[in-house]
Amino acid sequence: MRVYLDHNATSPLRPEARTAMLAALEAPGNALSVHADGRRARTTIEAARRAVAAAAGANADDVIFTSGGSEANALALRGAVQGAGVAGERITRLIISAIEHDSLRATAALCEETVPGLRILVCPVTASGVADLDELRQMLSEGKGRALVSLMAANNETGVVQPVAEAAKIAHAHGALMHSDAVQAMGKIAVDAKSFDYLSFNAHKFGGPQGVGALVVRQGAPLAPQIRGGGQEFGRRAGTENVAAIAGFAAAVEAAQHSRLNALWRDGLERRLLAAVPHAVVFGFEGERLPNTLCIAAPGVPSENMVIALDLEGFSVSAGAACSSGKVTQSHVLSAMGVETALAARAIRVSFGWNTSEQDLTAFADAWTKIVKRAQARVAA
Repeated sequence: MRVYLDHNATSPLRPEARTAMLAALEAPGNALSVHADGRRARTTIEAARRAVAAAAGANADDVIFTSGGSEANALALRGAVQGAGVAGERITRLIISAIEHDSLRATAALCEETVPGLRILVCPVTASGVADLDELRQMLSEGKGRALVSLMAANNETGVVQPVAEAAKIAHAHGALMHSDAVQAMGKIAVDAKSFDYLSFNAHKFGGPQGVGALVVRQGAPLAPQIRGGGQEFGRRAGTENVAAIAGFAAAVEAAQHSRLNALWRDGLERRLLAAVPHAVVFGFEGERLPNTLCIAAPGVPSENMVIALDLEGFSVSAGAACSSGKVTQSHVLSAMGVETALAARAIRVSFGWNTSEQDLTAFADAWTKIVKRAQARVAA
């Protein structure tokens, strides 16, 4: 029997989400149609919008459904930059942290390429993986023109929770707009949209379906639609809504509010691994982390070898983010934290979720320890 410990990449579909999706799939109707079937689809979407808004501490009208977190990030950045320009108040600086998700980094680069006069500034992080707010404050003080700041709520690789509420206060004090990629936060820690102008979510990180996410946009914040056509999502994102996926999103987010993850399990796993292999290194342990995430490097075992060895033992984990090419590459997150290349090359990420048991973590600890000890024995021989 396999043990799945890669929930930060994708969490298995919750039964509540599956039930909601199957019910929606049985019901025909386009949510823009005025007949009874269309109205039923619209009712499903609006109920889901209220559920997501409630989980985020937002108003339902502020929620825009997207195809996922990457699109939500793209809509936030490009929509804000273009929308501000249309309103006659250009954004001249886009400040992102050094540990942002690749989807946001790529979108920021595209904005810089396509918007004249826009500059990207990168806010560094400390050795513990936390954004340096003094540097952020300095960046905002020195520049001219309006800025847009983007800082993720929690890092997908290390699990380090970022001081986003404080960053938002700093940004707003300097007249800047504030976006946070909260994809890894929802369903794991409390989220409050009231501090932000833009907030991104993704359903499949906490047991919802793949292919659906949301962007929360504060009333009055500039936003230019990136997909135009029909009047869906209040004219802010065209395209027929994926009713079944949206229904699954809502069911998963409601279930997640009643089944909080236990950080004690993570801490117990961490202690057990370090007791077995004292020279192992845990990244981001100094600060607050997501309750389900452990990023650790074992001496003498490269990330790729560890991932493959654990896979053969029946455990699914990853080496850093599992997004772009499927290959194990150098982590820009660990590099930003000042981790030496040789050490970063041994890091793996263990992330558990709603269907993980303590027995799963105990079995993982035994397998990980066996692999490390075996590698050490080969070196000694």
